[in-house]
Amino acid sequence: MKHGRPLSTVEAMTAVTPHGETMSIYDLVHIDSLYTPAELAFRDTVREFVDRRIRPGIARWYEDAVFPVEIIPEMAELGLLGMHLKGYGCPGRTAVEYGLAALELEAGDSGLRTFVSVQGSLAMSAIHKHGTEEQKNEYLPRMAAGEIIGCFGLTEPTAGSDPGSMKTFARREGDEWVINGSKRWIGLATLAQIAIIWAMTDDGVRGFIVPTDTPGFTATPIQPKLSMRASVQCDLELSEVRLPATALLPGAKGLRGPFECLNEARYGIAWGAMGAARDSYLTALEYSQQRLQFDRPLAGYQLTQEKLVNMALEINKGLLLATQLGRLKDAGKLAPHQISVGKLNNCREAIEICREARTILGGNGITLDYSPLRHANNLESVRTYEGTDEVHTLVLGNHITGVPAFR
Repeated sequence: MKHGRPLSTVEAMTAVTPHGETMSIYDLVHIDSLYTPAELAFRDTVREFVDRRIRPGIARWYEDAVFPVEIIPEMAELGLLGMHLKGYGCPGRTAVEYGLAALELEAGDSGLRTFVSVQGSLAMSAIHKHGTEEQKNEYLPRMAAGEIIGCFGLTEPTAGSDPGSMKTFARREGDEWVINGSKRWIGLATLAQIAIIWAMTDDGVRGFIVPTDTPGFTATPIQPKLSMRASVQCDLELSEVRLPATALLPGAKGLRGPFECLNEARYGIAWGAMGAARDSYLTALEYSQQRLQFDRPLAGYQLTQEKLVNMALEINKGLLLATQLGRLKDAGKLAPHQISVGKLNNCREAIEICREARTILGGNGITLDYSPLRHANNLESVRTYEGTDEVHTLVLGNHITGVPAFR
């Protein structure tokens, strides 16, 4: 039956330790013991939501290039929108809880985790970090409730890794701001009621809250795509977009403003990428135990076991890294270069795990009945946005050597 095979879940792959404890088969070093009961309970709640609402439909959504807007209210009810923000109707979850939620969401699909990231870590964080009390009270409660969707307009057609060269410009005319420019690869823009737009001004880079029904604002979906198909990315055109002075985010001046939001999203990616890797690994493991070749299961061959072991090792290392970053973040000690460690390493390893998992599935692995190639395709985007491998390599190179090498 087309798309009829259920995807693997963590619960379907468990083992009993020598001490009688039940442990997920991917968890080689008992990583679960590092989390509190509250953290595990929240993780399991999100995992149940993914199993119930995302897994049954994701192959169809991906194939049809549809984002399932019907699940937004349920995400809001679970407290997934702006989950790490405090006050203003936001859930106020810890960094580790946010990470575990990102892990489970991306085990379903990168596009669904990206929705939560754009809404909470980018659009809502911009208002929470840089907005006035009036802006926070006006927007954040309704965004946490899923009543208002936001997007984050930073990247431009000719300014991806170098946002300092953005061409979008906002000029002041009396009590108004007037914005002209273009943005590209802007997630959720056709779904959004507001856009956080970053523009150059005579006073440097500034951020603005732009209602998407403002005359001159146009969002166009980017199609067709080979990645992130169950998500929405758009081109934006801003032509003489007029805004009141109150649209300015007063706390954001210079590139530090958007970068502080990007770091929130990059942190979540370090967790999410491991979710895609874990799901691919478990799918390949289950398949290898059931698929017979030459009268024995694929799992019984040394070459297959080597692949599975290498995948499991990198997943365990990636989760340990993400957990350490989460503990540092909750302690207020997480440095930007440490976020680059997580984003660079975990995306790079996750995409290799997904590709390797596909090889175990053979020809069946190119169908949407199985998740690894879908995850690998999605990770091509995840690996690129919020800083490419090259950018994070240079961030770390600068940290190690003290010599910036971006130019």
